Amino acid sequence: MINGVRTKKLNVLPDERGRLMEIFRCDDDVFKKFGQVYMTSAYPGIIKAWHYHKKQTDNFAVLHGMVKIVLYDARKDSPTFKEVNEFFAGTHNPMLITVPPFVYHGFKCVSDYEALLVNVPTEPYNYKEPDEFRLPFDTKEIPYIWEVRHG
Repeated sequence: MINGVRTKKLNVLPDERGRLMEIFRCDDDVFKKFGQVYMTSAYPGIIKAWHYHKKQTDNFAVLHGMVKIVLYDARKDSPTFKEVNEFFAGTHNPMLITVPPFVYHGFKCVSDYEALLVNVPTEPYNYKEPDEFRLPFDTKEIPYIWEVRHG
């Protein structure tokens, strides 16, 4: 796994009324600080990639649907430099994924319906100076192709 990336299997507690799932707690070992909470979505087959942050650590969980979350370590001083991680997260595999600064990340909705993700980053979004550094989803700088692999 890419150096600094952490995952946590989320526990779903169902009963006759519905379900409860804790996502992120201040006593989790990956908790650093609170910046904000936001929700983002993607329609089936849509790719939202690539970007990284210089200051912010992201803490993603998929609330509805399934997504393929992909990370790429572009940090030259990292022991996992050029490593790619792929996670399938969501309804059928609830998990929290913590992405440290300078690690490119993106996701693709792989369910037949809209996927909903929640993120609890360590920093609030700065509208005047966004901490986001982007590449197109099909860049040659990252050795990853967003296709479905059958097999």
